[in-house]
Amino acid sequence: MTVEQLEGREGGGAGDALLDFPLSRRGDVLPQECAWLREKAPVARVRTLTGDPAWLVSSYALAKQVLEDERFSLKDTANAGVPRQYALTIPPEVVNNMGNINSAGLRNAVMKALNPRQKGLQDWLRAAARELVDRMVTEGGPADLRAGFADPFSAALHCRVLGVPFEDRRRLMSGLDVAFMTAREPFADSALNWYKDVGYFVERLDAQLALPAEERTGLLGRFAGLKEADPESAHLTDDMFATVAVSLFGAGAVSTSAFLVLAVLALLQRPELIGYLRAHPERMGPAVDELLRWNLSVGDGLPRIALEDVRVGDVLVEKGELVLVLLEGANFDPEAFENPDVLDLERDGPHANLAFGAGRHFCPASALGRAHAEIALEVLVERLPALRLAVPAENLVWRTGFIKRLPERLPVAW
Repeated sequence: MTVEQLEGREGGGAGDALLDFPLSRRGDVLPQECAWLREKAPVARVRTLTGDPAWLVSSYALAKQVLEDERFSLKDTANAGVPRQYALTIPPEVVNNMGNINSAGLRNAVMKALNPRQKGLQDWLRAAARELVDRMVTEGGPADLRAGFADPFSAALHCRVLGVPFEDRRRLMSGLDVAFMTAREPFADSALNWYKDVGYFVERLDAQLALPAEERTGLLGRFAGLKEADPESAHLTDDMFATVAVSLFGAGAVSTSAFLVLAVLALLQRPELIGYLRAHPERMGPAVDELLRWNLSVGDGLPRIALEDVRVGDVLVEKGELVLVLLEGANFDPEAFENPDVLDLERDGPHANLAFGAGRHFCPASALGRAHAEIALEVLVERLPALRLAVPAENLVWRTGFIKRLPERLPVAW
């Protein structure tokens, strides 16, 4: 929708939807509605993909308020009968994955598995990234950086962390295309897709149990030890362990790959920044943080259900209403970030971006995700200093009906 069209609809009744949501599916151009919404309607009435009403929050301060206020619930977005942003394609109980992990007493095992400083992990990741780049170079350009590097590198990390063979990455990644589909209506085979992967991880848990304790690896290896030795875990079933693994693989692999693809695309459109990173490798950490702020991969907003009436800005959000946090509104808010429309790899300011969320549901794998991105970009900049987009940016094909803004392919040359 154009800004002129928004101006024409401004001032409708409280029950009227100002616009349909989500916004543009293109992940390399900031939706033009963001600035207008932030200035004119920072808490705006929208209509979701399912036709349900929701409040869209687009300023940094109000987004942070919603994410940090426990009167806004993620878990309850999976309840029957509540307004939705799209139909559920995973079991309702999985929506609150970290809450389930905590209540089952598995947090310690999960957080150890997600620690990027665990012995040998970063060296292994660096070697895996170099091998993937070498394979692309051997095959010759143009090459699809998503299929040839971002997807397998993200899968490699999560296979290693979970303790499953990297050779199984393709079947695991293919399931994500269905698991994270954004559909108007539920469809039966989304459950078939989910439980197929649960069955796979039960098999891999059994394989870890069959190994001597000193040969077990990853989170499933830790789960095998708990299952075998910890009497407090006797109530946990194989399906419960497998569900945690499926959830972590899915959320982690799709997020790290999508971020990496869009981060590389942003750099390819500003080649001087690749030169900067090559000349200043010590700045890779802050650069990744700025690329996280800049990233538009979350195309559907972060959902919460109000547990009671709560005032957000000038709007009283009523109990049971759906609130969507617009990350590209918050992370490009000039009240929080000076010159937000500039990708500044030397940015330094008082406000943290909201790419990993905030509050209780701040992403538990944020440090791991940062390490993954830093290593990937370090290797790409080192090995392919002349990396460039092999097609015009406007010819990229952007996926529709998916939880992430994502190009189907990212053709590159060097």
